[in-house]
Amino acid sequence: MEPKRVIVIVTVFLLFSIGFLATLTGFWGGARSGTLVSFSFLFGSEEGTNYTLLHTPHRKLLPRPGTEKVEPNRIWGEKCTKSDIVINQGSTAPLPSGIPTYTVEIMNMCVSGCDISAIHLRCGWFSSARLINPKLFKRLRYNDCLVNDGRPLVNGGTVSFQYANTYLYPLSVSSVVCV
Repeated sequence: MEPKRVIVIVTVFLLFSIGFLATLTGFWGGARSGTLVSFSFLFGSEEGTNYTLLHTPHRKLLPRPGTEKVEPNRIWGEKCTKSDIVINQGSTAPLPSGIPTYTVEIMNMCVSGCDISAIHLRCGWFSSARLINPKLFKRLRYNDCLVNDGRPLVNGGTVSFQYANTYLYPLSVSSVVCV
């Protein structure tokens, strides 16, 4: 073979490999920022597995791009506000049927050490192809979802769940009650 032809073949192979890896890891917009990629399909996992993300309490998802950190707007003497609840979402491996999945973390980041209950989120017509424990998260009506069955989320605590849908639902805090 000609040396030029070998160089072209090697270059094309390398570019294809880099592009494939970049797509898997979310680089170049192949997935959303904060994407968690499961490589279990490369290592021969059993059929019928749903590729769920193992919960590790020390690992937090990165905030979505375009979301700015909002500092609490406290009135003097106010114990907590809805801005003390931080919501992060990230893509995870799809279901075997190909439906995309997302992991959601809802955290109580109250700086004054408060517990927060009755956390309601704006969630549109939220639905999931994967069952979610209703004690963790449930839609009550259009644009009203309840977190942790209304029970207090302790200071520094996190509620985490996964849902499956063709697109990511934007979630934001609509109301909270300080305990």
